[in-house]
Amino acid sequence: MTHFAKFVTKSYKWILAFWIILFGIMTYFAIQLPSLLAGDGFRVDGEHEKVMKIVSEDFGLPAESLFIVFDGKSDKEIKSTLADLDTLGVVSEIVSPITEQDQYTDDLSYAILQFNKGPDNMPQVVEDIRATFEGAEGIVLTGGGAFEHDINQASQRDLMTAEAIGLPIAIIVLLFAFGTLVASFVPLIVGIGTVVSTLGVMALLGNQVDLSIFVLNIVPMLGLALSIDFALLFISRYREELQKQHVVDSIILTIRTAGRSIIFSAVCVFIGLGAMLLIKVDIFMNIALGGMIVVGMAVISSLTLLPAVLMVLGERIHKGRLLKERGEDANGWRKFANGVIKRPVRIALVAIVLLAIAVIPVRNMELTIPQIDSLPESFDTRTAFEQMQDTFGLDNKSTAFLLAERNGGWKTTEGLAEMKMLQDQLLDDSLVQDVSTIFTLSGIETPTQWENRLKIPQMYDQLNPILKDLTDDNRLLIPVTLGAAGNSNEAQDWVRDWSAKQTDWNLLIGGEPRFNQEIFDEIADHIVYVLLIIVISTFFILMFAFRSLIIPIKAILMNILGLSATFGILVYIFQYSHFGLHPGTVALIIPVIVFSLVFGLSMDYEVFLISRMQEEFSYSFDNDKSTVEGLATTSKVITSAALIMIVLTGAFAFTDVMPVKQIGVGIAVAVAIDATIIRLLLVPSLMKLFGKWNWWLPFGKGLYRSTSLFSKDRPRD
Repeated sequence: MTHFAKFVTKSYKWILAFWIILFGIMTYFAIQLPSLLAGDGFRVDGEHEKVMKIVSEDFGLPAESLFIVFDGKSDKEIKSTLADLDTLGVVSEIVSPITEQDQYTDDLSYAILQFNKGPDNMPQVVEDIRATFEGAEGIVLTGGGAFEHDINQASQRDLMTAEAIGLPIAIIVLLFAFGTLVASFVPLIVGIGTVVSTLGVMALLGNQVDLSIFVLNIVPMLGLALSIDFALLFISRYREELQKQHVVDSIILTIRTAGRSIIFSAVCVFIGLGAMLLIKVDIFMNIALGGMIVVGMAVISSLTLLPAVLMVLGERIHKGRLLKERGEDANGWRKFANGVIKRPVRIALVAIVLLAIAVIPVRNMELTIPQIDSLPESFDTRTAFEQMQDTFGLDNKSTAFLLAERNGGWKTTEGLAEMKMLQDQLLDDSLVQDVSTIFTLSGIETPTQWENRLKIPQMYDQLNPILKDLTDDNRLLIPVTLGAAGNSNEAQDWVRDWSAKQTDWNLLIGGEPRFNQEIFDEIADHIVYVLLIIVISTFFILMFAFRSLIIPIKAILMNILGLSATFGILVYIFQYSHFGLHPGTVALIIPVIVFSLVFGLSMDYEVFLISRMQEEFSYSFDNDKSTVEGLATTSKVITSAALIMIVLTGAFAFTDVMPVKQIGVGIAVAVAIDATIIRLLLVPSLMKLFGKWNWWLPFGKGLYRSTSLFSKDRPRD
């Protein structure tokens, strides 16, 4: 680190020039990112996607569908609206409620807009369709493409809302932390540079890979909070050293000490995000990719751009003082730390009991894939869709598409007999409400009757199109209507059961139940490996960083307890409908994303705190003294950093898109728990209880056995 630090201080002008040029270039690309985002990211390369492609290309079912919901409209108004839509030339077929009575009531009706191929630019198609009835009341476009369009628009608005709320409060926190205007605005420069550069890189990647619309919120949320946190740590240490030596030496020492902590912290976050790549669902891979890029950018900017800015400012970092320096801050934290280690057992028990109480609601956690409920109720898109579901009973049923492949085809006598056998097996299933086969659609009951009627020329013209629609070479398509919602456990279990059946036919299943089942199973099959990678790698990183066996074990267990409490609080807020929220569920992605992000972020504060304790212990070999001094010298920085993280992520609680709201609240709650109950109560209590065993390593060279590498870095003052 010493050679790197000297390079940065000597080349700071070139580094600043590089960042200015990079910022200009990446701003150009970052502006284009929203137009490159499509879909919510809930996609796996599985059987559902394969079946739906076959169904669309070989059996002629629509690749995309949208709905026009008419509320209180006459037949004439419905026909006029649909005629205007037809002239656009973007819809392959319109299924009108005038001709389909099951889509029609006197008060509410809906038309289905079908697309043979997914439009290359669905957002533009949605806008063009809406433009045809713009300003008309009681006519709403809804459905998958409309959801995605509105969520994208809401996400862009949410980002501006969160920044408008979070950044001013973050500036206030920085002012209280540093007391000067100059020092307070430097972290914002680093944060903005980090976020804009990352969004630019994501835009370049967006031309090569599909990116979820949620990337637009989560990447800036994480990047801004993390880079400001790193800058806060760096500047605090720099100002501390500036009181003892000149600018260049202060920056070099800060890079060697605070820079080391930043790197270890970033590695923990990086690993947590990287582990999500094991889950082959687009949204996890997108967030992992974007998160790793923004973490990398945050480290690079903190160790290059930030020192370069500080070199330019020099002693002017103290300019613009608004608040007097309070030398008693450290003494106040020192008194607090002494108070904690005087009664460690009592305080540790209180902290654990508080966390255990917060964990209780976790047992009732209900996880679902966010769909229409991602949008707030104020959106007509959601209101119309839910109204359509309730009126026509669409919310308690779903369709699975079963493809059966038979050697020799299905049009022979034997094939027809087996088709009837498969149909009867499906209808015998208690969850199946209806199936569409040549027998159910024609009203013919037996294969023999079918063959006989097919020989009649007039009947052949009627029956052959049905046969062609449902068979293709050796494949048979059977749409199956289930008496359960596609995201229900019953529908997913049905798919699993039928996929596991041993039959004479090769069965493939698609549709909403299969889609949900594949997402849930992909997460369930890999989540253990994700957690193991995060926990094991964090253990070895902390063991290497602190030359201790006990500290990493304690840190991991405290993190798990704190995160469990966080999930309990999320259930309390979002499922139990507190704080003015309607009853709902927790998005399926939340536990994975929050755990992966916060496990690394909380190690941020662990590294900051324990590094100073380690440094003090290497001088005095007095565990109690090092605990008190470490807490006293870092608590203000850690508390300020945590508060900034809480503000910048918690600001998303005031946004509209529900999964983003839950992620923001989840991270804010987790950080709040970590920075208070865990970092201020549990850590010092357990440090006291374990004594010098905190620094014991049964192999290698632990601090309990010899001096620290810190003793070589600087002399004891």
